[in-house]
Amino acid sequence: MNRLAQETSPYLRQHADNPVDWFPWGDEALEQARTANLPLLVSIGYSACHWCHVMAHESFQDPQTAALMNSRFVCVKVDREERPDIDAICMTACQTLTGQGGWPLHVFLTPDERPFFAGTYFPPAPRPGMPSWRMVLEAVDEAWRTRPEAIHEQGERLAAAIAARASGVRTTSPAGEALSQVAIRSCVRTLTQTFDRVHGGWGGGSGGSGGGPKFPPHCTLEFLLAAGDVELAPATLHAMASGGIYDQLAGGFARYAVDPGWTVPHFEKMLYDNALLARAYLHGWQVTREPRFLEVCTETLDWALAELRGSEGGFCASLDADSGGVEGSFYVWTLPELRELLGAEAAALAARYFGATEQGNFEHGTNVLQARGEPPAQLPEIRAVLLAARAGRERPSLDDKRLTAWNALMIAALADAGAVLARDDYLQAARACAGFVLGELRDGEGNLLRSWRDGRAGLAAYLEDHAYLLQALLVLYEATFEEHWYVHAVALADTMIARFADREQGGFFTTAADQPHLVARVKDLEDMPTASGNSAAAIGLLRLARLSGEDTYERLAAGVIERHAPLALRQPLAFGQLLQAMDLHLEAPREVAIVGAGPLAGALRARYRPHTVIAGTEADNADGSAVALLRGRGLVDGRPAAYVCERFACRLPVTEVEALLALL
Repeated sequence: MNRLAQETSPYLRQHADNPVDWFPWGDEALEQARTANLPLLVSIGYSACHWCHVMAHESFQDPQTAALMNSRFVCVKVDREERPDIDAICMTACQTLTGQGGWPLHVFLTPDERPFFAGTYFPPAPRPGMPSWRMVLEAVDEAWRTRPEAIHEQGERLAAAIAARASGVRTTSPAGEALSQVAIRSCVRTLTQTFDRVHGGWGGGSGGSGGGPKFPPHCTLEFLLAAGDVELAPATLHAMASGGIYDQLAGGFARYAVDPGWTVPHFEKMLYDNALLARAYLHGWQVTREPRFLEVCTETLDWALAELRGSEGGFCASLDADSGGVEGSFYVWTLPELRELLGAEAAALAARYFGATEQGNFEHGTNVLQARGEPPAQLPEIRAVLLAARAGRERPSLDDKRLTAWNALMIAALADAGAVLARDDYLQAARACAGFVLGELRDGEGNLLRSWRDGRAGLAAYLEDHAYLLQALLVLYEATFEEHWYVHAVALADTMIARFADREQGGFFTTAADQPHLVARVKDLEDMPTASGNSAAAIGLLRLARLSGEDTYERLAAGVIERHAPLALRQPLAFGQLLQAMDLHLEAPREVAIVGAGPLAGALRARYRPHTVIAGTEADNADGSAVALLRGRGLVDGRPAAYVCERFACRLPVTEVEALLALL
């Protein structure tokens, strides 16, 4: 039993019985490295990572390998989900040195925390083009002992490169395109040109002919829907919902597909994917009224409520890819299994619909279920039988830590869907989760914390925790018109600005001014797989500015957009939420204030209105409201009224739904 037994992270605790003398990241490990003059060996992964488990079994549980690690290095285990700051720096080091990255991630650092060598998975025995893990350990140790000057020089060069790359240095914009609707249209054209017209989405090989992996493009889908696209986003939503990346029995999405056709997933299910995709499918349904999109939205949220929600109202981080050490075994089926459970006739219908064959589409003749055919009338009964059988299998393990940022994404998804669909259960779940985060994920001074498990909260929150929660609280306010969520959002925005803003260059740092940082205080920029803290902050501040009338919020958001727009214009697929922020910033703002209960708010919510903010109250007047957009508004002739404004300049109020929609 090593030091990791005292940690709350399930990923770290999975390694508590390794013979490796693991340290968690912290002062003890750093001091040990300095005192012993040994390199830090930092191993980074997460609980649901299949290859992390593989390497742990092959190497970290081997006594001889562990002895080599313990004698030559100070070994540190990091949960990337708890420490995105360390993961970001180490991943940048790996990508700079090798041109690629992934998890498990292994980075060697000097005792003064400078990376000098990095890689990902290493096997226990050498393979063509891939050294064994022991060979890597011995080579690094030999270089440390015989060429220390070269190691330190490499560390200094790499640290400087990381700092420059991660600082978000301004680059030259394409002539005349920065911050214009022309730029938005140009990005849509670029995404159209690189779109996979065979299978939907982007990546996985040109035109769907190459290999995977292929990730759900959450941020890009939301940007396209907000920009008025009715082709690329709907096609991708259809393709993912039909593929094996979507759990055709219980709902919910896996993290990515290993093939261009979304057929075979990497089976772990992450909270952030499902929160973001549920919301994208909701917005897709609002735009297209495609029934399948609404089904996927509600099935995904219902799955998350059933499988990931804790009794206190928070949501767990993920479900593992493996069951009993076998990847995907909880989810896949053979044709004989289907026949035994369903009978020959129903099994034939199920096989046709789910695309199941004797040879299978996964390992050992098993099938990942898809939805490629015409749904049979018996589909509900078939699903029920298969779900009951699946419930008897060994379940994937649950990473039950609650992360502030990911819970914020689920708050926003539940609140948005609850308001649009008039689902009070979703709204209640969103309220409970927001109350949990605001109540439990705080330190003694009221500062936000990153992670919670078994009643213990810890780790200072990062920019993304603040920015995602800011957005979520505003969505929850607009969904419920309960002003205390708005008040919390204002306080959180002010804290985020005070602790994370770069007053000299613009934008926001990943870590707060009083948080320690590795190599450099950097800024997260790319919106992959989730939105960067900077992009999320920009959207949250823009929406808050339109509710509050405070120009400071809009100026800070504009600073993020102006500083990073050149990168987004060159690589639109990597900056979907920043492009959405740019679109929101450029579009003429619409602010709607509603006074009095009635059908006006429901009419507004029926369609996707990404450029509109809504404030409301059921009272007769809103003179005492905390929301500036509401102040001075009242009923009209005793009837509920809507005030449509642009930068707080309002038209005459209307009391009829048709008149309100005409103004919009």
